[in-house]
Amino acid sequence: MLIEFELYQVIITEGSQTQVIVVKEKGGERFFPIYIGHNEAMAIDRKLNDVQVPRPLTHDLLHNVVEMMGGTLIRIVVNDMREDYYLALLEIRRGNDTIQVDSRPSDAIALAVRASCPIFVEEQVLNALQSRGT
Repeated sequence: MLIEFELYQVIITEGSQTQVIVVKEKGGERFFPIYIGHNEAMAIDRKLNDVQVPRPLTHDLLHNVVEMMGGTLIRIVVNDMREDYYLALLEIRRGNDTIQVDSRPSDAIALAVRASCPIFVEEQVLNALQSRGT
């Protein structure tokens, strides 16, 4: 079962390679952090704050490529958890076809903010977090 979440907070700590984004259940109480790299955090933060750059950066480029090839990012899904890291999928629709592309959650969320598409989390991921006490 998929549960809709939303990007709740981006925490950027200067001088640290590891940054944090927090996703929160849409209309609910559950939330959890996802630790990401500095570049991905900056890409998300730039888009959220509408910071313009003179040339497309990596996530802008990928978003543009999907659109120029006739695709639309319809949602991202945090679909699994292995040890201490998450896995995600990009769901892209092109015509009548929907394809899933493996992704890091940080890249998926950076694309989701560009495409204004929803973020979903598999219930099994939430159950795994709960069993860990996170």
